[in-house]
Amino acid sequence: MELLIKLFATAGILGLLDFLWLRFGARKLYESEMPNMLLDKPNALAAGTFYVLYVIGVMWFVVTPALEKDSWTYAAVSGALFGLVAYATYGMTNLAVFKGFTSKAMLIDMVWGAILTAAAGTGAYFIVRWFVG
Repeated sequence: MELLIKLFATAGILGLLDFLWLRFGARKLYESEMPNMLLDKPNALAAGTFYVLYVIGVMWFVVTPALEKDSWTYAAVSGALFGLVAYATYGMTNLAVFKGFTSKAMLIDMVWGAILTAAAGTGAYFIVRWFVG
């Protein structure tokens, strides 16, 4: 039961926050910074695969250890670090190999990854504690 609560809490928080970011923040950034790089419609298979893998990573490396340590601050700090590293990998790779990907977009993505993953990890921690104890 705890596994399902971790799964739904982590996926739900990540999904909601990233939807809001992509819908109301990132789209405008990408349109202004890299107008010729955006698809008219996102690749749903690639996006879905990313979210499945990312949720598993956040559960494994952030939420589960935080619960074992009984520490919401561990969830927040390790979530921020995990998100920073994951989003930096994406952003710095894009900056290294693609024409038109900007440093500004990379830095904003890295900060967003840290905030998003810290929030998801911490939120999932509290939800599991609420339901499981």
